[in-house]
Amino acid sequence: MAEKIYDNRELSWLKFNQRVLDESNDNSVPLLERLFFSSIYSSNLDEFFMVRVGSLHDQMLIDDDDLDGKTKMKPSEQLNAIFKRVAQLNVKHDEYFERLSDELKENGIKHINIKELSKEDKNFVNSFFKYEVSPFLSPQIVNKRHPFPFMNGKDVYAVARLSSKSNILLGIVNTSGVFSRVLFLPGKKKIRYILVEDIILHNLNKIFSNYKIEEKSLIRVTRNADIDVKEALFDQEMDFRGAMSELIKKRKRLCAVRIQLSKELSASTIAELSSRLDIPKKQFFVEKTPLDMSYVFTVRNKSKDQSDLFFNEQIPQKSPMVDESSPMIAQIDKKDIFLSYPYESIKPFIRLLQEAAHDKNVVSIKITLYRVAKVSKIVEALIDAAENGKDVMVLVELRARFDEENNIDWSKRLEKAGVKVIYGPEDLKVHSKLLLITRKFGNKAKYTIQVGTGNYNEKTAELYTDVCLMTSHQGIAEDAVNVFNALATDNLVEKTNHLLVAPKALRPQLIDMMDEEIQKVKDGKQAYIGIKANSLTDKVLIKKLIECSKAGVEIELVIRGICCLIPGIEGETENIKVVSIVGRYLEHARFYIFGKNNEQKIYISSADFMTRNTIRRVEVAVPIYDNEIKEKVFRYFKTQVNDNVKGRVLQSNGTYKKQKQDDFDTIDAQQIFFDEAYKNAPTTETEPSYEKNKLSIFKRILSLFRKK
Repeated sequence: MAEKIYDNRELSWLKFNQRVLDESNDNSVPLLERLFFSSIYSSNLDEFFMVRVGSLHDQMLIDDDDLDGKTKMKPSEQLNAIFKRVAQLNVKHDEYFERLSDELKENGIKHINIKELSKEDKNFVNSFFKYEVSPFLSPQIVNKRHPFPFMNGKDVYAVARLSSKSNILLGIVNTSGVFSRVLFLPGKKKIRYILVEDIILHNLNKIFSNYKIEEKSLIRVTRNADIDVKEALFDQEMDFRGAMSELIKKRKRLCAVRIQLSKELSASTIAELSSRLDIPKKQFFVEKTPLDMSYVFTVRNKSKDQSDLFFNEQIPQKSPMVDESSPMIAQIDKKDIFLSYPYESIKPFIRLLQEAAHDKNVVSIKITLYRVAKVSKIVEALIDAAENGKDVMVLVELRARFDEENNIDWSKRLEKAGVKVIYGPEDLKVHSKLLLITRKFGNKAKYTIQVGTGNYNEKTAELYTDVCLMTSHQGIAEDAVNVFNALATDNLVEKTNHLLVAPKALRPQLIDMMDEEIQKVKDGKQAYIGIKANSLTDKVLIKKLIECSKAGVEIELVIRGICCLIPGIEGETENIKVVSIVGRYLEHARFYIFGKNNEQKIYISSADFMTRNTIRRVEVAVPIYDNEIKEKVFRYFKTQVNDNVKGRVLQSNGTYKKQKQDDFDTIDAQQIFFDEAYKNAPTTETEPSYEKNKLSIFKRILSLFRKK
């Protein structure tokens, strides 16, 4: 039975990426947005290989008998299953991309194959290659006197097998350079483009003119990015920031974990590349789709005038909870304020920081930063506060994967402005989203606290669905003070009264609240658990959810990505429903809901139900005490549970299936929330973009609760 209840983490993630891929084949999605989903599928897979496959590869080398705790698979078995599934998904990706390319062609956007060029176009392309590409290339051959070059991760190379009178060798050219990767062909009516790597591949006979080209292909290497922070700290003469800088440099040269090819190559050439790059042949993948899909942004930008090929514009709206004529702190002192991104604007939160920077009563500002925008008004406000004499302490998480360099730069700039910068516990990432503003009135301190589910990042606040609470609740403030004191003194919070704080005081409290729901069933009361998270992998919490299900607790889970729990298993998980929403905006908010009606407890949090979040990071969850906000969060959650447009339900066989939909019951949660934001905004900036639904928002919301 156990093997049916649990799914492997990595294979579950691949199911999530398949849901992303499926959006690229959804005819209800505008064409250039479908192209964007195709690109997201590829970039997701890049990171998956760099991080998860890289980690499993290292684990296999150290101890291949270290079994996965849920499915009892060895690292090597997981890797083999991954490679097999990725190959299958790539076939789908190729099919979807070809279909999408045909539809884009019908709409005046054509990705040109080199063989399709007219005589006039050939002259244009040849001239471009001769004068703007060729002078900047650095080709090389590989033989006994010319070593195989280091191939940068994620760069695209043109590789040819060459022959001469004396021997057979390789020719390699990096197709990245100072030139633009996308060449748009002349013509006013239609957008036609060709990728520069295809031009270079076509011209290899000119580049290696002294050799005969036997075969050729584009090639792209994905490298392991699973860096060991403890290793970075081994050199005690270097501070943490310096060690991280060195480690980032080292990451760029780690081992290859995937090879992508644009064409089939002979067994002997594959064997040569396999040997040179020290990677097994099973990790070679031939793909018809462009190996690097990042060019999509250039094509989208070129096509921006064709509005029918994009989603309708939707602008984050003003929150009805915020009075723009009144200072933020004064408003928060009177009543808790709740914001929901991207439906509502992040501007009130930024205004809170900006006002605090100039408030004569504010003596200190403390905040945790995990990922911030490259141009950040939030960081600028913190710098402004420090320059105005406020005591500003910022925990900058330098280990935020792939944001390390950006965070290192910001930490330096913050220090120069007089901000006290700290980095947190040695073995734990600080992933919490917590702000504490302290004001002084005589001998008394008064606090303003903000806790969010997403990063302090203005850019992602328009792309990710997140929520935040701003409150002046004294008990929550006292817990927040303890969190920052612990971070500043390299300690951990052991006990809290209001906040849930990982790694010591979050998972145990969650288990206690689950036990309370089990007790309600025993007492003949209504019991309910609702969880919204990005991923569910923590086996301790999964086992407790199974226990709750077996006891008769109704459980609804909205899990966007990885879900290692299989619902609907008779006698085990039959009382659990799992929904995944993959749509226009990236689902990112986390809710914990226990019970219903007057006994209901609701938290919002930065923590997923993953072991890395619950016991290996500093995370914070904040309770919602305001009844109006509690009702809003619960309705938000239930709308997502019943989403039958972008919601997919996890079946007992481990597959996902869209919820049943009819003409009179269409529930697109993300669109409903944006419609509500437009409707409720104090002043509407633009007209709502989604007025075509047959039912009103009010009727659709009511329909959710009639089902229960």
